[in-house]
Amino acid sequence: MADVAESERRILVAVDEGEESMHALSWCLKNVVSQNSKDTLILLYAKPPRAVYTALDGTGRSEDPSGYLFSSDILAAMEKYGADVAACVLEKAKKMCKDLQQDAKVEARVENGDPRDVICQMAEQLGADVLVMGSHGYALIKRAFLGSVSNHCAQNVKCPVLIVKKPKTNAGSK
Repeated sequence: MADVAESERRILVAVDEGEESMHALSWCLKNVVSQNSKDTLILLYAKPPRAVYTALDGTGRSEDPSGYLFSSDILAAMEKYGADVAACVLEKAKKMCKDLQQDAKVEARVENGDPRDVICQMAEQLGADVLVMGSHGYALIKRAFLGSVSNHCAQNVKCPVLIVKKPKTNAGSK
């Protein structure tokens, strides 16, 4: 067990706007990263691709290729909003790391693309020793329609995957 504490591990933690990913990060900091370890925690935010809009102008004509649904100002504002969300999520995650593990070595990355693909690619590219991610806990039908990022990553990533489920709270129980 001493070998595990002494080795340098690269722990990739996928974070997003949901509380499930922050719970997974918190759990990881308390249970996976040890005090005074040489572990590197890599926080990864996958910025979803911008929605594809048709080349229709405001009148619904597709003959004019310059007539897009949104102006460049609106597209720039959407891009800025996405960057601001990513920065906010990573700032919150870094603060949690500092609060729970002052000595932890933390890196942060923002990558563009479908979260399923981005997380799998980055786990491989960064040489992650373990991937930690939260689970929304969708039921079977909802998961079938929306897909499960954690399930996709568990099936396709070569390193071990730790999926942390947030415990459900019962309002009526003590």
